[in-house]
Amino acid sequence: MTAASPLTWLYAPGDRPRVVAKALAAGADVVVVDLEDAVAPDRKDYAREATAELLGEPQPVPVHVRVNALDGPLAAADLTALARLPGLSGLRLPKVTSPEQITGVVAATGGPPLYALLETALGVERAYLIAGAHASLRGIALGEADLRADLGVRGDTGLDWARSRVVVAARAAGLAPPSQTVHPDTRDLEGLAASCAHGRALGFLGRAAIHPRQLPIIERAYLPTERELEEAETIVKAATAQPGALALPDGRFVDAAVVATAQRTLSLARRPVLS
Repeated sequence: MTAASPLTWLYAPGDRPRVVAKALAAGADVVVVDLEDAVAPDRKDYAREATAELLGEPQPVPVHVRVNALDGPLAAADLTALARLPGLSGLRLPKVTSPEQITGVVAATGGPPLYALLETALGVERAYLIAGAHASLRGIALGEADLRADLGVRGDTGLDWARSRVVVAARAAGLAPPSQTVHPDTRDLEGLAASCAHGRALGFLGRAAIHPRQLPIIERAYLPTERELEEAETIVKAATAQPGALALPDGRFVDAAVVATAQRTLSLARRPVLS
C-alpha cells in the first residue's frame, strides 16, 4: 500500500466531452470515461470517437475507459480504437464471467492495465480465477446494480457475502483491495458516508463516484481517523524499539501482522484530503 493508491474513481459519460473535462478537473484519483451504461445506443459511436480524440494525448490524471460488454457487438471496436492510445491508463471490462475473457482482451490489445467488473453470480463464483487470469489484470470490483438484479437481492447487506468474496479473491491473487461500487443517490451524502464505512470494514479501499460532490465524502471515509493514527503511531514506535512480538502498556498484543496494519494506516494518512 502506498500513498498513491487510488481512493476515488469518478465516472463520466463518454458522449459528453464537457462533462469529461469537468471530471478531469474535479480532483478524483482516476477518471473513468464510460462507454457502456451511461451512453444511449445511438450515441455509442460518437462516444468512442470523442474518447479516442481525448486520449490521443496524455491527460493530467489517469483515465480509464469502461468499454461495452465483451460478449456484445461493440467491445471489439472500443478495444481497437482505444487500447493503444497514449492517454489511456486502463480499461474497465464490464460483466466479466471467465478468465478467458481477460486473456482474450490481452491478446487483442497487447495488455494495457485491465480492471474486471464482476456483475453476475457466475462472475462472483469465478472471482479468484478471473483475478489471477493474467498479469495485465490490475484489479477486480463488483458492479452491484447488475449483481443485485441477477440475484434478486433486496437491502444493502444482502450483497455482503459477494463483497467479501471479491475482497478475498483480490487479496489471494495479489491484487490491490477492490474499490466499492457507486452510490447512486448523489444527494444522499450521509448514506454514502455510512456505506463507505461499511465497505471499509469489509476490506474495500476507495470507491467509484458519479458526481464530484461525492469525492470528499469517499476520501474522508477511507482515510484513517485521528484515533486510528495515534494507535498506529504507537504500535510502529513500539515495534521499532522492540522488534518481535510484544505487549503494549494497555495490554494489547502486537505482532508482525498488527505492525503491518499500522504501517498501512500511516501510509494512507499521507494523502491530502479533498476540499
